[in-house]
Amino acid sequence: MRSALVVVGVVLLIIGLAFFSGIGSYNGMVTADEAVTRSWADVETQYQRRADLIPNLVNTVRGASDFEQETLTAVTEARARATSVNLSPGDLSDPAKMESFMAAQESLSGALGRLLVVSENYPQLRATEAFRDLQVQLEGTENRINVARRDYNDQVAVYNGKVRQFPGSIIASITGFDRKTPFEAQKGAEDAPTVDFN
Repeated sequence: MRSALVVVGVVLLIIGLAFFSGIGSYNGMVTADEAVTRSWADVETQYQRRADLIPNLVNTVRGASDFEQETLTAVTEARARATSVNLSPGDLSDPAKMESFMAAQESLSGALGRLLVVSENYPQLRATEAFRDLQVQLEGTENRINVARRDYNDQVAVYNGKVRQFPGSIIASITGFDRKTPFEAQKGAEDAPTVDFN
């Protein structure tokens, strides 16, 4: 009789420990998920800041009498594409949606880069205070975007670790916590640009 009580007590203790461990794992995943969501909001804020600067930049550049219209159109269209691709926190587990978002943002970065390179041919434009101010703001925003993306990736790494570690992996599969998709380097980013003076 006494040994049966000990066995029941041990079984209840094991069940209790498993239960509280499961609760701890679940709560840890909820906290990590909220941190990913908050970091994603920071990323979106910085991309929105960049998108908000572009109309002023385009209008300033348009003031240069013979600036290449094709370049301005490319920036405007890239901005429209980038702002049309939105991800909700629930979409962060979908690599295809994340890839689409990153492609739209990279397209806008490329168009802005081309605009700034072409602007080198217009010294009167580069001399204007408005253009210089906008260029400085864009550079600062690009830095903020990089920091926000890095912070997001850090939070994703913590979250994904909780989802994949035991016993979190069991709790995650039962409760629907999926891995989140981090930002990844653009294809070809590992290749240094070629400089050719010929």
